[in-house]
Amino acid sequence: MNAETLATNGVVGESTPALLNVDGLTMRFGGIIALNNVSFTVQPHSITALIGPNGAGKTTVFNCVTGFYKATEGKLSLNAGGKQTDLRKVLGERFQWSDYVNPKAFGERLYYKAFGGSHRVALAGVARTFQNIRLFRELTVVENLLVAQHIHLDRNLIRGTLRTKGYRASERKALETAYHWLDVMNLTEDANRLAGELPYGNQRRLEIARAMCTEPKLICLDEPAAGLNPRETEDLSKLIRKLRDEHKVTVLLIEHDMGLVMSISEHIVVLDYGQVIACGSPKEIETNPKVLAAYLGTEAEEVVS
Repeated sequence: MNAETLATNGVVGESTPALLNVDGLTMRFGGIIALNNVSFTVQPHSITALIGPNGAGKTTVFNCVTGFYKATEGKLSLNAGGKQTDLRKVLGERFQWSDYVNPKAFGERLYYKAFGGSHRVALAGVARTFQNIRLFRELTVVENLLVAQHIHLDRNLIRGTLRTKGYRASERKALETAYHWLDVMNLTEDANRLAGELPYGNQRRLEIARAMCTEPKLICLDEPAAGLNPRETEDLSKLIRKLRDEHKVTVLLIEHDMGLVMSISEHIVVLDYGQVIACGSPKEIETNPKVLAAYLGTEAEEVVS
């Protein structure tokens, strides 16, 4: 299955371009193939879940999409804000002999070699959270959200030293954005507490708030319900829908809580041993023999019989 075929599985219609196209994604670590020809699409303003047994390659996909790994092969294309971004290209590519006789290609590769990197993936509109919470524990809650906005702040040394009107306006906007997301996450009262002192569930929400401060078009949530109790999980499901419905952000999540996945996802992609074994709606996935076999550890034929 390639990206064009999978695009028809979206929830917004075949004529709507996918926000994220993953086509033939392959990731090798030495002789180990972690991802093998993975292809799927994520439609705009949707909630898509990436599921599979432990070790299936889900987090590796996230790491490739968000610029923490540079995929060995394949295409990662983000269509956001009327602009298409090659998420592999912005990480910088190796020079090829053909580049030296093509000034345009040489210039592009030189530019991304010098200025490319994972920060350009964030600039393109992709943000993420982590399976293991990665907050700045010794900073306050609001400081965590201000740090996340560094790419949008005025960092000019001269304007900062002189405290110009534009520089102060930039700082004020960052603070307003931080408190906006604290309000959305019901964390306003904790603004001046150290992040490391927050209860676990609040730390989860703070990490989502930090990601949203980067103004993403696509937010990748890596096991956001891990460690949450049933009530916190229900609150999380409402929050994820709110991000999609009210804040117009597209959600791609990895999650092992099948109740959460089935209740909020329009589209589900299933990985097993680094390959896509199924794509479809929750109803299609929960009765798919290959998916049941992957989770139960049996052959698909045995499940069918």
